[in-house]
Amino acid sequence: MDKKIKKYLKDIEEKFDITILLACETGSRAWGFPSPDSDYDVRLIYKHKKDWYLSLAEEKDTIELMLDDNEIDISGWDIRKTLRLLWKSNPPLLERIQSPIIYTCDNSFLLEMNSIAHHVYSRISTIHHYLSMSKNCFSEIDQKESFKLKKLFYALRTAIACKWILEKDEIPPISFPKMLDGLKFTNGIKEKIFELIEIKAQKDESYYHSGDKDLIILIEEMIADADIRAKHLPPGKGNFETLNDFFKKVIN
Repeated sequence: MDKKIKKYLKDIEEKFDITILLACETGSRAWGFPSPDSDYDVRLIYKHKKDWYLSLAEEKDTIELMLDDNEIDISGWDIRKTLRLLWKSNPPLLERIQSPIIYTCDNSFLLEMNSIAHHVYSRISTIHHYLSMSKNCFSEIDQKESFKLKKLFYALRTAIACKWILEKDEIPPISFPKMLDGLKFTNGIKEKIFELIEIKAQKDESYYHSGDKDLIILIEEMIADADIRAKHLPPGKGNFETLNDFFKKVIN
């Protein structure tokens, strides 16, 4: 699959006349809890030739492709759009520049992206994204006798991301196990979650799960806590000119 994806990336560069700065995996494979039939969520950051940015017309700044009977989902953002999102501490972007599964990248670009991300990071912007996602996912498992295990993980991951943001002045890791290891929970919670990761690794995405009321309660408590405390978090302190200078450097 790695070779197939890399071949698609070469084709995309030629078709759209772009240079891919980063192509990485996101979703459950990058988060650390894939199922055997999880699809591939490949995300790109790319740039056009310099003249593309000098046009008065607003050209399309995204790419979206579904390949191999929807098994491979490839989408991406142009560098200008990417840096505008970075200014807003867009969580999907903050995740992809941390991805442990990289298909191709410009290493110096990725290092500088992560450095800038740290300086412009806004805890309040980031927590509102994860809190909204966690509430939506939790509504699909709360008060249900059984539910898709993937939905439990979606609710759990985003609620724990909120806990991370409240307790640490750091961007939440994309790796779910790393997030778990960096936080404190009551006895047995981490062990229970790692057991469920093992179960998910053996079950298809359609698998329905039941029980684990302690985790349901934990998610509910973390959502309630984040709801109260999120509004008091400070905004980011980044300098927009830093992003602008980096943009000029990348496209030159």
